[in-house]
Amino acid sequence: MKKKKMISIVLVSALFAMALAGCGGKKDAADDGKIKLEFFQNKTEAKASFDELVKKFNDANPNITVTQVNPPDAETVLKTRVAKKDVPDIIGIGATDTYAQLAKSGVFADFSDSGLTGNIQPAYLNMMNKLTGSEKVNGIPFTANASGVIYNKKMFEELGLSIPKTWDELMATAQKVKDAGKTPFYLTIKDSWTTLVPFNSLSTEIMGIDFYGERAEGKTKFDSPEFREVAEKQLKLMDFAEKDMYGKGYNDGNAAFAKGEAAMYLQGVWAIPEILKANPDASVGVFPFPGTNDAGRNKVISGVDTLLTVSKNTKHPEEAKKFIEFLLKSENVQTFIDQQKAFSAVKGVNQSDASVQGFNEAFESGAIEDFSDHYIPSAVKADTIIQGFMQKKDIDAYVKQFDTEWDKVAARK
Repeated sequence: MKKKKMISIVLVSALFAMALAGCGGKKDAADDGKIKLEFFQNKTEAKASFDELVKKFNDANPNITVTQVNPPDAETVLKTRVAKKDVPDIIGIGATDTYAQLAKSGVFADFSDSGLTGNIQPAYLNMMNKLTGSEKVNGIPFTANASGVIYNKKMFEELGLSIPKTWDELMATAQKVKDAGKTPFYLTIKDSWTTLVPFNSLSTEIMGIDFYGERAEGKTKFDSPEFREVAEKQLKLMDFAEKDMYGKGYNDGNAAFAKGEAAMYLQGVWAIPEILKANPDASVGVFPFPGTNDAGRNKVISGVDTLLTVSKNTKHPEEAKKFIEFLLKSENVQTFIDQQKAFSAVKGVNQSDASVQGFNEAFESGAIEDFSDHYIPSAVKADTIIQGFMQKKDIDAYVKQFDTEWDKVAARK
């Protein structure tokens, strides 16, 4: 017993010493004197690009160590962590409803007087202010993405097809592809989020982005002729898709398009690196999705893909700001957009990749508009509503479900 007691005392002492050591490791600065910062970002496909930039920053700042965290279902993880008051120091996230709600709740720092906005494209700052309904700057736009139609240039050339500018031209193009025995559109309905790509174009172009603000104020409903037109056109696209569209997901779509299995792919520019990774020789281009027969109303859907922000309660605000300043340097933004085929929110940094030149005219003329799903409360689960509709094809039920789910969310606020 005495021996066991002595061992217990030793063990307790050892554990106590370990606990003290552990406490020391949790200090603001690590044992080696370095300040540790967590950079939480939500884009899985951008992990390697951010790893490269994080390493570059850490090498240039020996007193700071930034560590990237990139979990699956990152927005849900972030909301859970916020609820537990475990907010990462630095956050990279899209300008979505999740960002808007967190910004409104006061989670993020205010950058209004930080000096970080001077070189940012005003259009993207305006989008973010419109999203949050505030003049505060709670996040700095870093990059923008864009969605529309990715097309197989070689197949278009072989079939003598031109770029459609209107909805009727798009349908005529699809019919010519189908008549040639090929698949016009590759749809990936198995992954619900992919259904948002054509939905965003159709709803924004047909109804206008202001519809969602009016819906939030109770001034309008989804049960309208315009939204029914959106629904009818969503179903029409399915007439020109591959047979197993319900069983195919995003990765399947990238691989299939890389192999030349369809003429058009309703996706965003973020898919292009994956397509080219699967087939570096793929002949890829893009054009704006023409959702109406008024070419002037048809736009490139583009929004803030990644904004950079800082926890209001980080213990190292200056070091966190320094990391954001580093990312916003022109050469670092250029590196990122070159790898990700994205567009810069920073002035003077341009996307020159040949695969996305089909969007340049729209960007230069200002014919761009935000993603409509950014204005739909995340709790409505628009993607699953759309996925269910594309399976059941019941327009009346679709319209009713959107209004019902929106009203449920509004009632909880």
